Amino acid sequence: MTDISSPIRVGIVGYGHLGRFLVDRIQKKGLAAGLSLAFVWNRNADKLIESVPKDLILTNLSEFTQIKADLIVEVCHPQIVKDFGVRFLSHANFLVGSPSALSDSQLDKELRLTAKKHGKTLYVPSGALWGGQDIQRLNDSGSLKALSIRMSKHPSCFRLAGGTFSDWAGEEGRRVLFHGSVAELCPIAPNNVNTMAAAAIAASTLGFHGVTGEIVSDTALADYHLVEVEVTGPDGFSVKTVRRNPAKLGAVTGSATYNSFWSSLLVCKGHGGRVYLC
Repeated sequence: MTDISSPIRVGIVGYGHLGRFLVDRIQKKGLAAGLSLAFVWNRNADKLIESVPKDLILTNLSEFTQIKADLIVEVCHPQIVKDFGVRFLSHANFLVGSPSALSDSQLDKELRLTAKKHGKTLYVPSGALWGGQDIQRLNDSGSLKALSIRMSKHPSCFRLAGGTFSDWAGEEGRRVLFHGSVAELCPIAPNNVNTMAAAAIAASTLGFHGVTGEIVSDTALADYHLVEVEVTGPDGFSVKTVRRNPAKLGAVTGSATYNSFWSSLLVCKGHGGRVYLC
């Protein structure tokens, strides 16, 4: 674990809405929380100039090894996890903000092996998932039988691969865009289903192929995202949760998820060479 007498040095990879929030929060409240910025990277470095000190801007992500970060936080795109995840974990604990990347079973295996080999922790944030640790406990006890998640959002909030959803009309109401395994869904909507990916990781006995996911476009949802989780255990046991996550039109991430992610980051102090839901 990191020496608690010195701040945990955090590298932020990505500077969209969530990345900007985290950088601003660390700059304002980081020291009180035992955190400091090690570096910030964004595909377009120009966006960093006015808000990030020049000496903290990393222009070439491949050079992250030259900066000793204790924790690297990815908040941009699953492709970064695929391209750099193993290298990140070889040098630091890694909080993966795009866990949908782990639907690639080979990448998932490589990340787990790397974490174990180097004694680093692969952190998976709960995000908008309610009851993730309860799901994990049920899974670890061998009692988890089924898990399904439905995410309903205004159509402007979806970012589907290949622009496959652009024909929605203003008053069309509710439309099911996909129903099937989370493994199949992640490549279709990589930026919209990280909550489902976190659930699939918590439910490791079922995995991405065994957890059912559904995404629904609903023009009535102008003010929030709706996340419904149904867990099934033995002997008729079941739990269903419904979460309304406030969100503006066009927002991929609900507003409550920002503080949830910050809470997850505060947990990332080193938990050994394993995957850890936080």
